[in-house]
Amino acid sequence: MAAAGRIVVGVDGSPPSVRALHWAVRQAGLTGDSVEAVISWEYPAAGWASMVPSIPADFDPEALSAKILDDTLAQELGAEAAAGVTRTVMIGNAAQALMDRAEGASLLVVGDRGYSGFKATLLGSVGLHVAQHAPCPVVVVRGRAAD
Repeated sequence: MAAAGRIVVGVDGSPPSVRALHWAVRQAGLTGDSVEAVISWEYPAAGWASMVPSIPADFDPEALSAKILDDTLAQELGAEAAAGVTRTVMIGNAAQALMDRAEGASLLVVGDRGYSGFKATLLGSVGLHVAQHAPCPVVVVRGRAAD
């Protein structure tokens, strides 16, 4: 019998990432793998600050990302199941963060799109990038037809 592995799932709070989270947890229940939920953040490209009237001095994107991840896990899985999920908050590009965490994982799971990108595309940029370059098998969880 093979040793249990690790399933990495990208979670940004969007409905597609929530579907990916549920899929990853169900799969882990079948395989005995652990689940690691990953969220990443990065500052927008230079020049964005001039378009924003004011950003509070105490704005903490890492803490906000951790809160989004914690809240999503608690709301979607319940406190007991959420406690069994490893949480990782990273700075940097989402696709690269997921690929870094997927090193040595048995599976990487993402939704078909997150909060950024164009709604009309079939697959978001993160999903497309990890499907092409991840160091382990990738599952892209698609939405429902009505979505």
